[in-house]
Amino acid sequence: MSTTEETPTDRRPLRVAGFSGYLGDRASALAEVLAGDPVDVLVGDYLAEVTLAALVGRTRASGGAGYVPGFLDQLRPHLGVLADRGTKVVVNAGGLDPAGMAAAVRELARAAGAELRVAHVEGDDLLARLPELHAQGHGMEHLDSGAPLKDWALTPVAANAYLGGFGIAAALTAGADVVICGRVTDASLVVGPAVWWHGWAPDDWDALAGAVVAGHLVECGPHSTGGNFSGFRAVPGMTAPGFPVAEVAADGTAVITKHARDGGTVTVDTVTAQLLYEIQGPRYLNPDVTTHLDDVTLTQVGPDRVAVGGVVGSPPSPTTKVAVFAPTGFVRATTVYLTGLDVPAKVELLRAQLTALLDPGVQVELTPLGRPVLDPATQDEATVAVRVVATGPDAEPLGEDFLAAVGSLFLGSVPGYYIDTVADRARRARVRVDYWPALLAGDVPRHEVVLADGRRLPVPPPPATRESRQPVHPEPVGPATTGSTTRAPLGVLVHARSGDKGGNSNIGLWVTDDRAWEWLRRTVTTARVRELFGEAAHLELVRHELPRLRAVHLVVRGLLGTGGSSNTRVDQVGKAVGELLRARWVDVPDELLATLPLITEVPR
Repeated sequence: MSTTEETPTDRRPLRVAGFSGYLGDRASALAEVLAGDPVDVLVGDYLAEVTLAALVGRTRASGGAGYVPGFLDQLRPHLGVLADRGTKVVVNAGGLDPAGMAAAVRELARAAGAELRVAHVEGDDLLARLPELHAQGHGMEHLDSGAPLKDWALTPVAANAYLGGFGIAAALTAGADVVICGRVTDASLVVGPAVWWHGWAPDDWDALAGAVVAGHLVECGPHSTGGNFSGFRAVPGMTAPGFPVAEVAADGTAVITKHARDGGTVTVDTVTAQLLYEIQGPRYLNPDVTTHLDDVTLTQVGPDRVAVGGVVGSPPSPTTKVAVFAPTGFVRATTVYLTGLDVPAKVELLRAQLTALLDPGVQVELTPLGRPVLDPATQDEATVAVRVVATGPDAEPLGEDFLAAVGSLFLGSVPGYYIDTVADRARRARVRVDYWPALLAGDVPRHEVVLADGRRLPVPPPPATRESRQPVHPEPVGPATTGSTTRAPLGVLVHARSGDKGGNSNIGLWVTDDRAWEWLRRTVTTARVRELFGEAAHLELVRHELPRLRAVHLVVRGLLGTGGSSNTRVDQVGKAVGELLRARWVDVPDELLATLPLITEVPR
């Protein structure tokens, strides 16, 4: 059934369905969504900073395609259905080579006899232009440090600007059925179709900001339907939560819902979780508009239906972000196991032994994951997994020499040391890719749409720009509570969602009831977070409050090094930091414990 028989002038809400949140999301998702409720546009988000880095590493190592070939496998069985229904498809699976992917999709459509017009968006790839940009005086300063790109000791092999949604809108207006993008912002995948559908002008700031929020809520696959949600135990159908649908109205307001046949749920809390995910703060910067998240309201308007309103927009920043990547050696990891007493001393001896056995240029890191149970009843309770990571400038010393070193310590190292001999181990070291988030004037990228017949449509920059800074919220003063309290995990009453922004980790914490808001905001101060989260003790913390969401938002600067693609943390991109904070024990008011629903029971 097609819903696209109406014209954009009918102004009914546009129905946009997501079917991918990252490279590696459920391969069956496109088939699931096509079997679900009727929609006008399907959008797939495949890129992240670590994904682009992986594409860089893959193409450098093997010369493979710079796009995401898995999208072609998803698309192939459904080309006829898409053509018959008139459903549009917009994806950023073009990665480093959107033209190559567009050509591959055209070939698939021809082979299937499906009449689909394919366009792609260009202008994000700035690698060849870097010498020209430097000569013109563009410093491409680091987003966090302000250092110019020319001071980076590494040689870039990819540089991709974040583009807005008006190129996608131009492609759809020109009749494209499938639009292949490279590094547009995640939200642009929805902004572009909304602009096309509703005919918005480039300065319809509030409407554009509403579409950015809708795009942000759809971009991460099942996140808005219960995936990666701290209240997962109450979500039905969590074996396979469905993908979200955004109904974007002519004024930019939206309703977030899901396909009725699929698992999961859409509630104010599941939507809040995604709204707070991987944001910079209350000002959410996009190339088309700056979105003011502190004005957003979320309202449950029906089963699995959450209305998003109150969104305010203003002109975008004069700069856009450019993701610059460069190889910085090689990395390899494996896991060993230690059992029983004296685990810290065992780890130190293993580190010294491996360092002595390996090439002098190899750096070795050992990370114990947990600690043995006191008085363990089983061997498993007495065991600690230890992650061993080796990095170096060359791949060869991280090959068989690395595995041989790890395997040579059974008889001459610590007691209780062993390896899982059944588990597969990485066959070779992989390229380690470093990340530089650069700032560049927004009118520098040559944003263009390339149609199937070769015509090029230039996309002008926004009609106005404005510097935007995050608001400053003073720290709460005074005690968090004056009544009786019980020691309990923060997460009995508080939800959390965390993610990455380059080398920084963001954390959103919120409560579901107004009665707990004042306690939350007074409990989650920067000083208290440093106490609860040891890795953040000496790092810069930025804290904001979003009262309409009953949320505190934190940015931990530098927690992820220079970015997820190069740091060696086990939780490489900070996805579990929020759950760590929820697990920490604090003083919880007895009145709240007695009167509010608990997310999880207080451990006894």
